[in-house]
Amino acid sequence: MSTIVAFAFLVILGLLLFSISFGLRFYEKQRRKRLVSMLRTVTENGEEHHINLLIDSGDQKSGLDDVLGSLNVTEHVVRLLSESGLDWTPTRLLITMCVAFTIGAVGSSWLPVALAPALRAALFGTLAGCLPLVYVSKKRAKRIGALETLLPDALDFLARSMRAGHAFTISLEMVGEEIHEPLGQELRALFNEQNLGASLERSFASFAKRVPIPDVRFFCSAVLLQRQTGGNLSEILNRLSHIIRERFRLKGQVKAVSAHGRLTATILTILPLATLGGLLITSPGYLDPMMNTSIGRKIVAAGILAQIMGNFCIRKIIKIKV
Repeated sequence: MSTIVAFAFLVILGLLLFSISFGLRFYEKQRRKRLVSMLRTVTENGEEHHINLLIDSGDQKSGLDDVLGSLNVTEHVVRLLSESGLDWTPTRLLITMCVAFTIGAVGSSWLPVALAPALRAALFGTLAGCLPLVYVSKKRAKRIGALETLLPDALDFLARSMRAGHAFTISLEMVGEEIHEPLGQELRALFNEQNLGASLERSFASFAKRVPIPDVRFFCSAVLLQRQTGGNLSEILNRLSHIIRERFRLKGQVKAVSAHGRLTATILTILPLATLGGLLITSPGYLDPMMNTSIGRKIVAAGILAQIMGNFCIRKIIKIKV
């Protein structure tokens, strides 16, 4: 009995020491990863050049440049993953989409849908393969919304700290530690870049690139302009936070007014698809004449095209920029 107890004690002790060693190694690896990321951000742009943060680079491109730039899929995917806050790589996203496509294609064989097996597998596989991309887009939209919501509070905190006598960099460090995520993480990255020797202009340009919000560009431009010309920065930040809150209030009013149009667009988009899916499941042979005849396929194609055009027109009408 004593031998069993001693053996069990040694096994538990070994597992405990292994867990502690693994935890320390994991913590050290994460710390090194953050440090390498900060150093890469500081040193990736070696040359100094003037940056106008108020001008969107997309407005400077011609139509051909815009089309050619949109073909750079890898850059757009990397930016989407970075702005979503997910610790994913483009390879991981691609693998996830391929796995989802395979699951959707294989699982479509059990669905009672009156379509050709190859067409059914391609259709449901494509829909399932797009789910990871939709998830990343939703995470990005949620994170951007959280950043916009937290920005006025961060500006007020920064202005109060500067009025209390703290330097701008110290105030930036304080607001990065006190404000909630995800804005706190971005502000800490901004402070770390300056702390590691990056110039103020380059640090704010990188910050505006990581957080693609117009209000952030206004904030960065206000700080850089104040450094060049002087002025009361705390008062500027207070007015900027007030303007952002007023814009949020106006955006809420516009959203409430356009709620009926958004609901109408959603219902008109889902209703034909739900009706088609219900008929395919309950009465698979009911739509055979439409699927197997030339005039039926033309009617289906015209209905899909009209559905897309109608949804596009409704979205254009109810989409009001504030």
